[in-house]
Amino acid sequence: MTAPTAPVAALGVDVGSTSCKVVAVDAAGRILAARVEPSDPRIEPQVERLLATLGAGNAPVGATGYGRKRVRAGRVLTEITCHACGAFARAGRPGVLVDMGGQDTKVIRIGPGGEVLDFAMNDKCAAGTGRFLEVILARLQVPLAEVADRVARAARSVPVSSTCTVFAESEVISLVASGEPLEGIVKGLHQALAARVAGLARGAAAGAEVFMSGGVALNAAMVSALAEALGRPIRVLPDPQLVGALGAALAVIAR
Repeated sequence: MTAPTAPVAALGVDVGSTSCKVVAVDAAGRILAARVEPSDPRIEPQVERLLATLGAGNAPVGATGYGRKRVRAGRVLTEITCHACGAFARAGRPGVLVDMGGQDTKVIRIGPGGEVLDFAMNDKCAAGTGRFLEVILARLQVPLAEVADRVARAARSVPVSSTCTVFAESEVISLVASGEPLEGIVKGLHQALAARVAGLARGAAAGAEVFMSGGVALNAAMVSALAEALGRPIRVLPDPQLVGALGAALAVIAR
């Protein structure tokens, strides 16, 4: 997105383990401009630089994400609050949000006013997060751009049973060495991750519309695998990586 041409009412920052996202919104909560780039260990100068590129001057800042306390912001907010707020603004109605990021997976039940009714998180092990796919796909030398095509071409799914990312990496190496088709292994990886996330989401998602956000939502094969595991369609929110940052900006406006 280009620099904003309308007055900026607030800025939102979401510092994740994998990527850093910043947005500028107007008084109505519309996104005017945004930036996304891989997270730098030196978060403070990175955020300052990204915010400067938005040309928003002294607009108030809301911050969320695992690095939120290292950002100079008027408001520092939890990820659950911001993702619920951002998802409700994008969807325009209540439902259940599955946010799959690099460090954790969040399942948030959102009420009719955009409030958090309940939530669950997988933040203890990478096997239930985007990191699981990132590590193993890199080991298999399969770029993200090729994943959907690889899964579509799989004649069958090759089960990956390990529930630990480290052990799963060893398991898929053994599967490759034993002659299992790469496409089937990639499909099996997606199904294994989808099963873990579905286990986290199934109770909350009963009877509710399911939304998806986070960087993993850009992986169409993962969206399809999760929809199959849950037995219901999933709506990927617009600009899924920006949902948390949008929520942080909206919280500043609503204050």
